[in-house]
Amino acid sequence: MLPEVSGLRRPYEAYDRWLKEQDPARLTEKMQDAERVFRKTGITFAVYGEQEASERLIPFDIVPRILSGQEWRRLTQGIEQRVQALNAFLDDIYHRQEILRAGRVPKDLVAKNEAFLPEMIGVRPPAGVYTHIIGV
Repeated sequence: MLPEVSGLRRPYEAYDRWLKEQDPARLTEKMQDAERVFRKTGITFAVYGEQEASERLIPFDIVPRILSGQEWRRLTQGIEQRVQALNAFLDDIYHRQEILRAGRVPKDLVAKNEAFLPEMIGVRPPAGVYTHIIGV
């Protein structure tokens, strides 16, 4: 448990002092500016199963998430584990396909997915890294 100061987590103390000096209208303007840039540059994600809202903005909060070194180290472990798991899954899909044979993942879910590339079957990328980017 991290020590708190007046209910405020320690990593936020300096930011809290800065935020209290800001004009709320200016912060709202900056948030709207950011949303316009996101829309213009296509920083969106697909919402599957909701035809009327297929593209949405990536959630954005003008207040940053401030993490202590201890929190970041813990997150790093989880993120690294997720990347390793995704790469192991992709390696299996494109090679032994044990997860499909075991029925853990339906074959059609993979074979009919637009991201599945049959031409990658049997191909192992350098260092076994199929993806180094993950959704977190």
